[in-house]
Amino acid sequence: MSELFMGLSEHLVPLLLAGAIAGFMAGLLGIGGGVVTIPALFTVFAEVGIEHEWRMHAAIGTSLAIIVATNSSSVYAHHKKGGVDWGIVKDWWYLIALGALAGAFFAKSLKTTELIYFFSALIGLLAVKMLLPLDKFKLGKTLPGGVPRFTNPAIIGFFSSVMGIGGGSFSVPYLTLYSVPIHRAVGTAALAGLVISISGGFGYLAGGWNVAGLPSGMAGFIHLPSMVIVAVAAVMLAPLGVKAAHALPKKALSIIFGVFLIAAAVRMLSAV
Repeated sequence: MSELFMGLSEHLVPLLLAGAIAGFMAGLLGIGGGVVTIPALFTVFAEVGIEHEWRMHAAIGTSLAIIVATNSSSVYAHHKKGGVDWGIVKDWWYLIALGALAGAFFAKSLKTTELIYFFSALIGLLAVKMLLPLDKFKLGKTLPGGVPRFTNPAIIGFFSSVMGIGGGSFSVPYLTLYSVPIHRAVGTAALAGLVISISGGFGYLAGGWNVAGLPSGMAGFIHLPSMVIVAVAAVMLAPLGVKAAHALPKKALSIIFGVFLIAAAVRMLSAV
């Protein structure tokens, strides 16, 4: 295993930097950091022998494994500040878990280029809601009941897993549309993202287990050395992001979130 880490020595700085930014963003925005780590991992994996056919799958699977660590740290910090709505997650957890597992197996059927376009288009669209002056636009004062109560969380889990993100990119806009305050939405999305990352990560591990041609250090579609390096930096910075989230005003937080999503979309499209 030490040889595998040595093989990443020249990529140590970008991986640590990606982890630090991802951890801070996880605490600040309630996202798992996948929109930061996936572009970095995709670039590094080109240098460590992961074929283009499976490179995006490996970046996504590794990202979800990293999110388990980052969101665990983020959820704990948000919980201490009373920023998690446990009632929402109690209703959602099994639905987003099933959606995430289904998304992981669906992603295996997609080509790397298709995943890149999928990833970039969806997060670009999500940024619109956060950047435009739509703060007063709401779909309701409470989360929907009936069929949407079950389908919407499952859909969030599915698309989050396909894209390799913790779900905050979907959960935060969705919750705010139904009048959940932004700071509480961020904390709740972090916990939902933890569930997504565990279920989706297992799906990518299982889906890539028997794939031929993957280099050593892989557990399915999860690159273990990169996961450890990025996760260590991310966990250290997540609590600082939480402090910043509760100190920033609502409008500033929404703008930061929107700009961040657009930047991530542009970065991934440039890799095609």
